[in-house]
Amino acid sequence: MSSPPNASTATVPAPRRLADALRVLAMDAVQAANSGHPGAPMGLADLARVLWCEVMRHDPAHPRWPDRDRFVLSNGHASMLLYGLLHLSGYDLALDDIRGFRQLGSRTPGHPEHGLTPGVETTTGPLGQGLANAVGMAIAERRLAADFNRSDHTIVDHRTWCIVGDGCLMEGISHEAAALAGTLGLGRLTVLYDDNGISIDGDVRGWFTDDTAARFRAYGWEVIGPIDGHDAAAVSEALRQAIADEDRPTFIICRTTIGHGSPGKAGSEAAHGAPLGSAEVAATRAALGWTQPPFEIPAEIYAAFDCRPRGARAVADWEARFTAYRSAHPELAMEFERRVMRGELPAGFTEQARKFVSACQAKASKVATRKASQDAIEAFAPLLPEWLGGSADLSGSNCTLWQGARVVGPGAVADGNYLHYGVREFGMAALMNGLALHGGLLPSGGTFLVFSDYSRNAIRLAALMGIQVVHVLTHDSICLGEDGPTHQPVEHAPSLRLIPGLHLWRPSDAVETAVAWQAAIERRDGPTALVLSRQNLVTQPREDSRLGDLRHGGYVLHEPAAAPQAVIIATGSEVELAMQAALRLDAEGVLARVVSMPCVEAFRASPAAWQEAVLPARLRARVAVEAASSDGWRGWVGLDGVVVGLDRFGESAPAEAVYGHLGFTVDAVCAAVRQTLARLAVAGG
Repeated sequence: MSSPPNASTATVPAPRRLADALRVLAMDAVQAANSGHPGAPMGLADLARVLWCEVMRHDPAHPRWPDRDRFVLSNGHASMLLYGLLHLSGYDLALDDIRGFRQLGSRTPGHPEHGLTPGVETTTGPLGQGLANAVGMAIAERRLAADFNRSDHTIVDHRTWCIVGDGCLMEGISHEAAALAGTLGLGRLTVLYDDNGISIDGDVRGWFTDDTAARFRAYGWEVIGPIDGHDAAAVSEALRQAIADEDRPTFIICRTTIGHGSPGKAGSEAAHGAPLGSAEVAATRAALGWTQPPFEIPAEIYAAFDCRPRGARAVADWEARFTAYRSAHPELAMEFERRVMRGELPAGFTEQARKFVSACQAKASKVATRKASQDAIEAFAPLLPEWLGGSADLSGSNCTLWQGARVVGPGAVADGNYLHYGVREFGMAALMNGLALHGGLLPSGGTFLVFSDYSRNAIRLAALMGIQVVHVLTHDSICLGEDGPTHQPVEHAPSLRLIPGLHLWRPSDAVETAVAWQAAIERRDGPTALVLSRQNLVTQPREDSRLGDLRHGGYVLHEPAAAPQAVIIATGSEVELAMQAALRLDAEGVLARVVSMPCVEAFRASPAAWQEAVLPARLRARVAVEAASSDGWRGWVGLDGVVVGLDRFGESAPAEAVYGHLGFTVDAVCAAVRQTLARLAVAGG
C-alpha cells in the first residue's frame, strides 16, 4: 500500500504554498464565472490559512458541532476565500461546487449564504453586518457558558473570529457593534482587519483616513498591529495574544496587498471587483510558481490542508466531556440538547400560551398593545430560559422590560437576559441575527416602528436566512400624536410587509397581541415584527372556541345577522373603527362583515379554503382600513374596493385630533362601504 501524501515531511508543502492554493482557486473561480472579487481572497490567504489550519477549533465533518469556533467573513464579497477554505479543509463542498461559482443552482453564490453552504455561519455581503453578527455570537457564547457550564464541567468553550475589510469599517454599523462589544468586554471575540487600503473606487486615503487603531482602543478593545498579514509567524503570534486576553475583544490590524501574487494588478482597485483576465491569471501562476491547470490542486496540498483529523479529535474530546456532564448534571444536559442541539421549545409551552390567550380574552381590558405585549412577555419569558430581550434605548416606551429581567452589562454579560443596546437600531438588529445564528437563544429587541428604517437591512437578512428573531416595533401610527410626522410611521408597516419571509403582526387588542407573541415564539423559520400601538385599544368580543382562528392571521371578527353585502378588512387600531362602522351600517340596513387581519403573511399562508371562507370571491364589496400607505391593501379589495389609508405624512397634534383630521372616522369608513356598493350596483355586480 502506498503511503498517504502527507506521510513524509518532505512532501508537506510550505505554508505559503497552501495559501497559494487559496489564491489560485479564487482567481480561477472568478475568471471562470467572469464575475467576482479575486483581490481580497488573494490578499487574505496567508492569514486565513493560519487561522483555519492552526488556531480555529472546527470539524469539517461536523459543521454544526455546538462547541465549534464561529467564523464570520464580514467582507462577504471575498466569498471565494471562504469557499476555498471550506473545500480545502474538508467540508462537504466539492471542486465542482467551486467550478460553479456564482452560477444558477450552485452552492457557491456570489456572497456567502447561511443554510446553503456547509460551514457558512451567516449570510454576509452588506458590509459591516457580519461584524455585528460576530458580536452577537460572542454574546451568545458567554450567555450559554453561564447557563450550562459548572465548576466541574465545561461544555461551552469556544471563540468567535471575524474578518473585516475597509468597507465594513466605513459603514456606521461597525461603530454601533464594536462600541457595544468593547463595553461588554467580549474577550472571546477577535476581529482581523484586512488593511489593504483599496476599495472599488481606488486608494481609500481619499475618503477613509480614520485612526482605526485609536478608534478601537477608545471602544475598549485590545488592538494588535499593524502586522504583516502575509507573515504567517506574525499572524500566529497575534492570534496567540488575542486568545490570551479574556477581558477585551481583540482587533488585529493586518497589512495586506490586495491581489497578492498578481504581477500587474496587485495593490490596485483593478484586482478588487473584476476577474484578473486570462493573461494576468497566467502571469500570476508563473509568479507564484503554480504549474497546475485551473481547478487542479495537488494531493499533498489537500492532505496538508485537511482539518478533519484535528477536528475529529476536538469533537471526540467534547463528546467525552458531554457524556460526563450528562452523568453529573442530567437535567442540564437535557436542557442543552433541547435548546442548543435541537432548537425546540419546552414541552407544554403551546398549552400554557393557549391558556394565557384565553385569559386575555376573559379579562377584556382596554390597553395599548405595547402594554399587552409586556404582559405577554411577563407570561412567556419565565417559560423560556433561552429568552434574551432588549431595546434600543426605549425600554420604557417599548414596554420590553419585565419583572424577571436581568440586565446584561459590563461584568454581567453571562448572567443577563435583557440587553440595553443603546441608540443603535441597526446594530441591535444585526446583533440579534448573530444571537439567533449561534443557537440556544431567542432574541427580541424593541424600537419605534418609524426607526425600523435604520434596521431594515438586518431585518431583510434575517428573512433571507430564515432565522428566528422578534422585532418589537411600537408607536405604530399617526396616533403617536404630538411628536409629529418625523416619528409617525406611514409607509413602514406596508414596506416591511414587502420583505419575503418576514411575518408582520399588527394586533388590534391584547388577545391578538398574545397570539402574535405565541406565533413569533413558535415560528422557527423566519423573523417576526410585532407592530404595536401607543394608545389603548378595547378587547374585541370573541367566543373562546374561536380563539384558534386568530393564528390564521385573518379571520371573521364580526358577522351580521344575515348574509353580508360587504366586508371591512382592518388591522391594528383600525379594527375598532371597523367594528363601529359595521354596527352603524347594520342600523342602516347595510350588512357588513368585519375581518381582522393582524398578519397578512400568516393569512396568505393559510389553506385556500380558509381564505375563501373569510374573504369569499363573491363578496366583491370590500373596504380595507389601515392608518398607513394604501397600496398594499389594493390587492385585497380589488378594482371594485376602496382603501381608507394614508398616502401622506402626519401632523403634530394629540392623537385623536390627528386621527380624525386625516380621515380615520366612522363616517369615512361607512362612506367607503356605501361607495363600493354603489359602484358595484352601477356595474351590475
